[in-house]
Amino acid sequence: MPKIRFSARLAMEYRRLFATCVIDEARLAEVEEILEKIAQHRRRYLQVAEPLSLPWHFVALVHHMEASLDFSRHLHNGDPLTARTVRHPAGRPKTGHPPFTWEESAADALRCRRLTTWKDWSLPGTLYKLEEYNGWGYRLYHPHVLSPYLWSGSNHYRRGKYTADGVWSETAVSRQIGAAVLLRRMAEKGLVDFPKELSPKDAPERPLLVYSMTEWSAYAEELQRFLNRFPGIYLRVDGFPGRKTSAAFRKVTGFYLMGDPRGQGGPGRGY
Repeated sequence: MPKIRFSARLAMEYRRLFATCVIDEARLAEVEEILEKIAQHRRRYLQVAEPLSLPWHFVALVHHMEASLDFSRHLHNGDPLTARTVRHPAGRPKTGHPPFTWEESAADALRCRRLTTWKDWSLPGTLYKLEEYNGWGYRLYHPHVLSPYLWSGSNHYRRGKYTADGVWSETAVSRQIGAAVLLRRMAEKGLVDFPKELSPKDAPERPLLVYSMTEWSAYAEELQRFLNRFPGIYLRVDGFPGRKTSAAFRKVTGFYLMGDPRGQGGPGRGY
């Protein structure tokens, strides 16, 4: 299967989807139950992740997706540890003798996927590697369906899935909570953070949204949707917080967005 290259455009897409991800209310209790189990075994994930310089939460999320957090299963694909893997990738681990410990099999799974050479564990870099772990079939052949491996259980996924290798169904629905959805809830609860998402110029007191004609922002999309609720405001929801968005913001609040050259301080003049 062809590989999708990690790019600035793809990183922007991941950021936008993550920022606008809303967990299905009916699945929230299930999400919390999964995260509780993950938290119980955090030390075990760290024991595998740290020697390989990987984030522990990535290992935990793959474990959920591939083996439903079952420590008697290979991290590669969920096959039993009592033998080498049968499904793709088959015959792993290549060394040692079954039954394998979960730790030795997990380390092999991460190495054989060459995850130890990946250095970008930012938010988009993490989502890219999670989607790659499952494969690019959705993105390549069914781009109208966001991968349920990431987004099942959220507003970004409703139906459509592979029911077997190479077998597609437009109506089948994934019942597994997606990895990005779990990661979103982990971020909401402060269990993980992604400090690289802030540039050095972003001081703690700096607003999350500033005026720009060229820089896309998920926050700008949310602001534009919010401003469109007010009478007489009709903004295109494009994620660019430029002149029209700033003018609409002023109409509602009395202030332009920070960075708008029209704003010089004071109500109606600046942020």
